[in-house]
Formats: sequence, structure tokens, C-alpha cells
Amino acid sequence: MKIVFATNNTHKLSEIKEILGEGFEVVSLADINCHEDIPETGTTLEENARIKSNYVVTNYHLDCFADDTGLEVEALGGEPGVYSARYDETTDHDSEANMCKLLRKLGDNTNRKACFRTVISLMINGKEHQFEGIVEGNIAFEKSGSNGFGYDPIFIPKGYDKSFAELGEGIKNQISHRAKAVQKLAAYLKKL
Repeated sequence: MKIVFATNNTHKLSEIKEILGEGFEVVSLADINCHEDIPETGTTLEENARIKSNYVVTNYHLDCFADDTGLEVEALGGEPGVYSARYDETTDHDSEANMCKLLRKLGDNTNRKACFRTVISLMINGKEHQFEGIVEGNIAFEKSGSNGFGYDPIFIPKGYDKSFAELGEGIKNQISHRAKAVQKLAAYLKKL
């Protein structure tokens, strides 16, 4: 089955392809010659995922899924949440600046509880289906590890003592928020 994943993020694309496995030909926005920067104007992860998947269906007439992910930190009232990629407003999608701002705002706070949440919006046969994945964990006091992307160097999933960036893709792709949402997506697609 061929399906568009509304992203040009190569990290996300390879992660999704590995999780979905054989039987799915996942193509990116660039693969369908979509070079527009689809605006994420929603105030929730659900809205942003829907905006992106709907954009592809409306403009390219192809079945599509899109995701939006947020890191929600308890002590910060759920920040950065839907604004995770743009948390440091002085930059655009700068992971280093976003992590630094988050660690600075948390300071010495001992409540480090957080979760990563991914919402996938699948637009297929004219209907939308949403799938959610959540992984609980804690924010480290400092960055560690060089694998992964985004907040991976400071997020320690529950049940582990290493960050996503230290655990490596193999483990991350089995336990992550995105993995959980994609597994639900894959289960649905395999029934079609």
C-alpha cells in the first residue's frame, strides 16, 4: 500500500518506515512534489495533524497521514505541548534552543514528570481517523546521548535510566509515543 506521510523530516520518515515495515510504501511530501510549508495553526496536536493530512488530500488527492507531537511537562502546566517544535520563540525548529529553554524554566524543580504525546490523523477514502500514542517519563537535569532528535537527549522514558538519545533507535522505535500511535495506524491499515 502506498501512502503519503505529510512530512519532510527525514528522522520521522525513517522512524515511521521502520515501524510500519514491509507492505507499506511510505512517501514524503517532497516525493509528491509538495514543497509548501503547511502551516500548523491549530491549538491542539489533533488540530495540527488534521490540518496537515487534510492539506495533502485536498491539494494532491492522495491518501495521507500526518502527525503532531508534543512534549508535556507537568511542572510547566503541560508546556511546551503543541508548541514543542517552536518553544524558543527566537528560533524556528531549533532543538538545541528548545531544550535549553525547557531546562532553564524547570531549573532545580524536582518534579520532572513529563510525557511525549503523538496524534496521527489518517485521511483515507474521504474519512479521518485519529490514533494517539503516549509515553510517560521524566526530564533529565542535563542532556545525554547523541542519537535521536528533538528533545530525545533530555527525555528518560519510564522504566529506563537512559534518555531516548542514549537508548538508540531500536529500543525507541518499540516504546516511543510515535511507535505506539503508528502501531495503531498500522493495525487499522492492515484491516483495509
